[in-house]
Amino acid sequence: MSEFKLPDVGEGLTEAEIVSWKVKAGDSVEINDIIVEIETAKSIVELPSPYAGTVLALMVDEGQMVDVGTPIISIGSADEAAAAAAAPAAPQTESDPYLGMAQKAGETQVDLSDMDLSNPAASGGGEGESLVGRNKAERGPQRRARKGSATPRTAAGAQTQLQLQGAFAPGGARTDEVAPVDEPAVPAVSAAPRPAAEPAEALVPAAAQTPHADVRALAKPPVRKLAKDLGVDLSMLLGSGAGGVVTRTDVEAAAAGGGTDNGWSPATETPTPRRTDEAPRETREPIKGVRKMMAQAMSHSAFTSPHVTEWVTVDVTATMQLVERLKARRELKDVRISPLLVLARAVLLAMKRTPEINSYWDDAAQEVVYKSYVNLGIAAATPRGLVVPNVKDADAMSMVELAGALGELTATARDGKTQPAEMAGGTFTITNVGVFGVDAGTPIINPGESAILCFGAINKRPWVSEEGEIVVRDVTTLALSFDHRHIDGEKGSRFLADVAGILGDPGSALLF
Repeated sequence: MSEFKLPDVGEGLTEAEIVSWKVKAGDSVEINDIIVEIETAKSIVELPSPYAGTVLALMVDEGQMVDVGTPIISIGSADEAAAAAAAPAAPQTESDPYLGMAQKAGETQVDLSDMDLSNPAASGGGEGESLVGRNKAERGPQRRARKGSATPRTAAGAQTQLQLQGAFAPGGARTDEVAPVDEPAVPAVSAAPRPAAEPAEALVPAAAQTPHADVRALAKPPVRKLAKDLGVDLSMLLGSGAGGVVTRTDVEAAAAGGGTDNGWSPATETPTPRRTDEAPRETREPIKGVRKMMAQAMSHSAFTSPHVTEWVTVDVTATMQLVERLKARRELKDVRISPLLVLARAVLLAMKRTPEINSYWDDAAQEVVYKSYVNLGIAAATPRGLVVPNVKDADAMSMVELAGALGELTATARDGKTQPAEMAGGTFTITNVGVFGVDAGTPIINPGESAILCFGAINKRPWVSEEGEIVVRDVTTLALSFDHRHIDGEKGSRFLADVAGILGDPGSALLF
């Protein structure tokens, strides 16, 4: 049997969430078959199996956070799988083997439900007898038969059958005096007579009399983890699931209600129905995975790099005309052509004149690192948070290659399949808020970089031409945030002006 431990699939990641299993116990897998989908602090990752064989057990539930190095699945041979499947068939409850022998022989059992323990003989019992139905602890220690020898167990079993068959005779007379062979003597059972009328609470099972807070709530591990994150006491909840199991909805409802009672009153221990005719006033969502990583990165960047943001409004009518012409090109028919492609190309050209934009402030070494390559990042919003995959060596690509790389990058990001390696090593980022109809913003620099460009929506607006006439033009706004520790206003302004100039007149790109 081989156990697959959760690997570090990124750069120093310490934990991940099990999103969904792609296999189940009993399935056959080959090496490199996808077995599980996990969410790290950077992205969704599919893990392949390093072993071939049969899945013996899934050791972690979906929705559970797991530390790197924790076993998550066991894979073995078909024989091991058969043994694992047969194991649950063994009896799960402890029973008296001697009683079982008597039942198999068709003998009559002694019913103790009406026995007066203060006078066993009057109820068909004998003083000192081992009572059928008493638990193992009350019977005291018993000797096990030696392996390979059935003599002690057989003798004891046979004597027990004698007790069951002839220990009690009508009228309470004893019919045998044989003591069990190799069995310790059992003390005589003596107890006070049962009162004629017992209090009502004495008839309630012990489990039902246990205080509410002392009962361990029934809940799955992901629900327990959610309750811990939200500060909800599971022992104070009444589960709405099958068999009283506490569900995720129960926990969220308790957290939204500002308490953990879930309708339970400690004074009366009587469930009080909660109103269900209105939506919760608050809901809580644990901060984890990509969203947690994004929050940490943005907070660190915002409070370590002194940001400066500059804006420029551009007439991009010529760019929109160029996009339409590019769409008609045969070599570009299989890729998506958009204004973002032209902007990306303009950024790569403008960096040649202002290389500081593609540098990085190394605070630990007190050095500015200039990079001769451009890994162009495109910020992408996903249901799990913001990710910034980048096109490696984008500056060395042709227009056709860049268009294909951008299309593949954005499609992968929207599907949540971006791998950590695709987000590492970025040198400059473009964030396109225009797709949401937003004019512009003040973007925060991605950690490890020195600048980020915000691309706003392209709208038809009135524009004053060079001849002084008011005309309708395609207009957008660009906003550049840069690290003012080593990029001063002159360099930032020059770069932004160069990008705007290429968008306003794509032909000017020939000058770079």
